[in-house]
Amino acid sequence: MSPSQPLQAAPRPFLKWAGGKRQLLDQFERFLPEAAVVNRYLEPFAGSGAVFFRVRSLLFPTRTILADSNEELINVYAVIQSDVEALITLLRRHRRLHGREHYYAMRGKNPARLGETARAARFIYLNKTCFNGLYRVNSRGLFNVPMGRYVNPPILDEDNLRAVSEALRGVKLLRAPFEKTLDYARPGDFIYFDPPYHPLSDTSYFTAYTEGTFRAEDQRALARMVAELHRRGCHLMLSNSDVDPILRLYDHPEFHIGRVAARRNINSRADRRGQVSEVVITNYHPRAAAAEDAAGRRRPGRSAPQSRPALPQPRI
Repeated sequence: MSPSQPLQAAPRPFLKWAGGKRQLLDQFERFLPEAAVVNRYLEPFAGSGAVFFRVRSLLFPTRTILADSNEELINVYAVIQSDVEALITLLRRHRRLHGREHYYAMRGKNPARLGETARAARFIYLNKTCFNGLYRVNSRGLFNVPMGRYVNPPILDEDNLRAVSEALRGVKLLRAPFEKTLDYARPGDFIYFDPPYHPLSDTSYFTAYTEGTFRAEDQRALARMVAELHRRGCHLMLSNSDVDPILRLYDHPEFHIGRVAARRNINSRADRRGQVSEVVITNYHPRAAAAEDAAGRRRPGRSAPQSRPALPQPRI
């Protein structure tokens, strides 16, 4: 790059994503491992990519694998990675045509009948213009979120899409459920898990992330897999709701439990929006001893050994 050329801005999440971690990145930094121990970075619930972009800028992993069970999402990543200029051209058209008629016409299209780039442009357009950026599908797997009430929705940010494309250079993208992590994880990998969160109450499940759901049995399956990855010698970080069922799953001296404060804005009742506590669980000593939480439920801390003992089976 010549001195006269401006430096490219750091990539930012290019989607609105329920449960996205952009607001928590500064708090997350104290829970990351030291850069010296990070070679490969794996993220089995890719989502909006917020944590990946921060990890990339702070820890400099030599290789990255982003995976997600959401086929539409992984297609968007792949198109940005390989054909960002064609994607930008289509998003310009969506921006020009945006309105109620165009929104519902695009929502009604079956993405399986579109080419990869058109499919990705449709996904970003609907994400930027639908109600609260929700991703929700019906029983047939078709997107069914109503249009949001925005005066000037940010349908296209060309500079950021190009920065994201650059950040994705060399990244391996997988359309895969979280269980497949065991197939490609290796000792020494740093793996961040951001699953659909356990509900704060019995009536607050919001799980329309894919055609299926993410229930208590999935949380238990994830905890069993985390225990196996710990035994293999991976560096693990996981976020979830600060609720007793999750705390019981990861109640073991090898795990450190810290807390962050998050804003919850998606709720039909205004009195149930606001700040909530979320847990960040690691199997290594976090950067700062501040992983200790006000409730005093932090587990005894010590550096993760090379050969780690097996963890007990989840107890919920």
